Amino acid sequence: FFPVRVMRHWNSLPRKAVDISSVIVFKGRLDRALSNLVALALRLEVRTRGYVGFGLSASGGMASADIVVGGVERGQPYLQDYFTDENRVLKKDPQQDYHLEYAMENSTHTILAFSRELHTCDTNDKSITESTVRVIWAYHHKDMGEAGKNYHGSNRGTKSLRLLNPEREEVSSASLPYFDLTNKDVPVPDKDTTYWCQMFKIPVQHEKHHVTKVEPLIQKGHENLVHHILLYQCSSNLNDSVLDYGHECYHPNMPDSFLTCETVIFAWAIGGEGFTYPPHVGLSIGTAADPLFVLMEVHYDNPSYTEGLIDNSGLRLIYTPVLRKYDAGVIEAGLWVSLFHNIPPGMPEFVSEGHCTLECLEEALGAERPAGIQVFAVLLHAHLAGRAIRMRHFHNGEEQKLLAYDDEFDFNFQEFQYLKEERTILPGDNLVTECHYSTVDRIRMTWGGLSTRNEMCLSYLLYYPRINLTRCASIPDIMEQLQFIGVKEIYRPVRTWPFIIKSPKQYKNLSFMDAMNKFKWSKSEGLSYNQLVLKLPVNVRCSKTDNAEWSIQGMTALPPEIERPYKAEPVICSSSSCLSCSLFLTLLCIAYITASTIGNTGPFV
Repeated sequence: FFPVRVMRHWNSLPRKAVDISSVIVFKGRLDRALSNLVALALRLEVRTRGYVGFGLSASGGMASADIVVGGVERGQPYLQDYFTDENRVLKKDPQQDYHLEYAMENSTHTILAFSRELHTCDTNDKSITESTVRVIWAYHHKDMGEAGKNYHGSNRGTKSLRLLNPEREEVSSASLPYFDLTNKDVPVPDKDTTYWCQMFKIPVQHEKHHVTKVEPLIQKGHENLVHHILLYQCSSNLNDSVLDYGHECYHPNMPDSFLTCETVIFAWAIGGEGFTYPPHVGLSIGTAADPLFVLMEVHYDNPSYTEGLIDNSGLRLIYTPVLRKYDAGVIEAGLWVSLFHNIPPGMPEFVSEGHCTLECLEEALGAERPAGIQVFAVLLHAHLAGRAIRMRHFHNGEEQKLLAYDDEFDFNFQEFQYLKEERTILPGDNLVTECHYSTVDRIRMTWGGLSTRNEMCLSYLLYYPRINLTRCASIPDIMEQLQFIGVKEIYRPVRTWPFIIKSPKQYKNLSFMDAMNKFKWSKSEGLSYNQLVLKLPVNVRCSKTDNAEWSIQGMTALPPEIERPYKAEPVICSSSSCLSCSLFLTLLCIAYITASTIGNTGPFV
């Protein structure tokens, strides 16, 4: 296999090639003005004179996949729509929804261009939405012949991506200055989870600039080791002595200076690429109100307990003296990470909700920005049990269209979703981060926490103009959770964590974690418990910069009363037979595939 290149074409914009070193990436661009996108067009150029297969899969494997196979045989182009059943048996689809635009081959390559509607209403096809999709692909040096006759063998791969992420136009940053924030030879411990923190000083000072793009700098070979990177603004009253060394975060012996770093200014997670700010927005640096000292938190995920790992990953910030109109801000919303967030074992689906309450938004926006803020991108974040995440938005009791969603969440692919249209958030609105989990393969409780084996339910909102609100989250009431399993009393005052149960007898002197694990969970008990926790009062977290708090912090609130739930527009399927005459091709992905990268991609079976 040969180096993989992805070329992107977007209306009249110039084509752009991006080198991908280890995996094939089909990465599209969606014109924000074309909100009525109905079809997807792909052009594949593959180093083979045989068949090329491309598919969409829920799992990343061949089972229950939507597949198209094409090529040129004896000078005649062919393209067939297939699907596989749950046993991975390839079958020709009676409804042919992939349409050949053209096909050709030369002495080395096969080139295919084809199109398909996003929604075909064919039960054998997979709808293409804004959610993550697992793309699968394969090729063979011979043509297809009878279905399955020429097996592709190891010439195959899979990759998670979001085909309909309306990413911004790339502006050349080749001539712009930048600075790197990278770890220096961090010894990653041979343990499951490590959070490493390092302080940096922003080199741009005394004059306002705007960061226009942030790129991850992940050390080669550590793509699965570095799970996420958060960049925090710290107190400006620190001095350069805090830059001397890094330390494990959330550790009893970590430097006190780390405690001054509470405001998230950027977030990156595994699988994500660089983030480009819209042309009217930038991350402000260089003024007294901007970050001077920052803390970079890197989450290392080392489930195999590999020894001797040394890491130098980090971020690159590209900036400009040409100022944009607005300063960007980040709000962390969702469930406060704590043991009060818990999920019973053996559950096919369990829903948790984190609330950015109307009380917090009323106070913060009312004081800082009564006209509201504009959200332009969202990063949805969970861990291994996560299956779907939705960011719900309520205004005056009426649910609005989902702010962001991913109904096929992939732990290994998390990136900012650019919104098709900026969304105004007003004082008194509610934002709910809704996370769907599956714990069917677990026999003990799953707890909110830092490890990837623990869970999170968070949304990071990028917005403008920047206000003094950094965190808008909630914690569910723990005592009513414990009452569900029969706990009557805990020891007071609370002197240990997790706290200890006093009665009844079967839980006496157990921590609440041990008691929850001792309870005999069934699916019906888990369902009843889920219904309970979604109705519980929540403790409001409403934070400012520099560890300050809005007055609503710590107060109790109720989940929003939904007077009018949002009703999504029904999916309308156009006639497949007239697609070629009515198709408006707004998205084109061109992929050059070569044979040296297959061994580095996860094979599908």
